[in-house]
Amino acid sequence: MNDIKNICVYCASSTQAAPSYVEAARRLGSLMAARGIGLVNGAGRMGLMAATADAVLQGGGEATGVIPRFMVEQGWQHTGMTRLVEVADMHERKRTMARLSDAVIALPGGCGTLEELLEIITWKQLGLYPNPIVILNVDGYYDPLLAMMRRAVEQRLMRPCHAALWTVASTPEEALRQVLETPQWDSSVRKFAAL
Repeated sequence: MNDIKNICVYCASSTQAAPSYVEAARRLGSLMAARGIGLVNGAGRMGLMAATADAVLQGGGEATGVIPRFMVEQGWQHTGMTRLVEVADMHERKRTMARLSDAVIALPGGCGTLEELLEIITWKQLGLYPNPIVILNVDGYYDPLLAMMRRAVEQRLMRPCHAALWTVASTPEEALRQVLETPQWDSSVRKFAAL
C-alpha cells in the first residue's frame, strides 16, 4: 500500500462537461477527503477542477491549487482553496503540481488535460516521476487515446513495458484503489526509453 498524501488531479475547467464527469469529479474529491488525501490541481474556479476541489473541501480535506499569475489576473482562480500557489507560467505550474503530488489521476478534459497527462507519462517513462498515474476513463472518454497508445506499442514506437506506465479505472473508487496499490515505477527502466 502506497503512502499517498496528495494526488494531482488533471481535469477540465469547462462548465459544459457531461453530468457523469462532474459526478465522478465530486465522488473522487469526497473519497480523497474521507481518506485524508489532499488534492493538488490547477486551481480553476469552474468545471471539473472546481467540482473536485469543492468536494475535497466539503469533506474536510485540503486542496492546493497551482496557477500562473496571468490566470489570477484574469480572475480564473478558485478562491476557496486551502492553499493557492502562484507561479510564473504553465511550465512551472506543471513542475510544481508534479513536485507536490504522490500520484496523478486524470479525469476527462480537453487539450490542457491531455497535454498534462501525456507529459507526466513521458516523465515517468524517463524515470523522472515514479508515482502512480491513473486514467479515470469515465464513460469511455479516454478510449480513443488508449487505442492510440496501444497503437504506439504495436508500431514499436514504445516498448510493451511502457504500457504499464499508467493504469485505467472506470470509477473513482477503482482509481483511488489503483493509486494506493500500484507499485512505484523502477526508474532504472529509463535505459529502455530509446528503442
